[in-house]
Amino acid sequence: MSESQSIEYKSSWRDEYLKWICGFANAQGGKLYIGVDDNGYVCGVSNIKRLLEDIPNKIQTSLGIVTEVNKKEKDGLEYIEIIVVPSSFPVSYRGEFHYRSGATKQQLTGIALTEFIAKKTGVRWEDAVVEDIRVEDLDDESFKIFRREALRSNRMRQEDLDIPNEDLLKKLHLMEGENYLRTRPSCGNISLCTQRDSRGCV
Repeated sequence: MSESQSIEYKSSWRDEYLKWICGFANAQGGKLYIGVDDNGYVCGVSNIKRLLEDIPNKIQTSLGIVTEVNKKEKDGLEYIEIIVVPSSFPVSYRGEFHYRSGATKQQLTGIALTEFIAKKTGVRWEDAVVEDIRVEDLDDESFKIFRREALRSNRMRQEDLDIPNEDLLKKLHLMEGENYLRTRPSCGNISLCTQRDSRGCV
């Protein structure tokens, strides 16, 4: 059987293969075989007893997940099967997020990483709460631009805008406590929070 989306062969164990296990966990799961060459032929491993102890511990310590590690045998040669189930939460290896795509392992970065974490956790970056920040730390020019555009678009009235910056953030549901700011209104839609309606956003 050739390598695929869910199968990877390695002739011997290296700790860097934890990245492949990480990739399987972040994708649809899969099986990593140690002691099997790239063509799927069993070549065996000589230190299987130690590996059966070391590999599960390294996976749990480095990735925070538990996998099934089995000893297998074919034609008198022993090899290892590592069964990885898909994780419902993002799994990282030394701060890196890997993902199994096709028969390859890819490291997620940038937008791909942001979208992956959002999909796994159900939390988008715009729903995040920023801690330990004061209204005074924010750019006053941005408040001026917001007031001008909100008035120009008729989303808010002048009397709603002629208030301190802190009160404006509270009116827009962008403040949580005294030193916590939301990147998006708690009601979920800034357009609702900049219009007077029955839900009391403004």
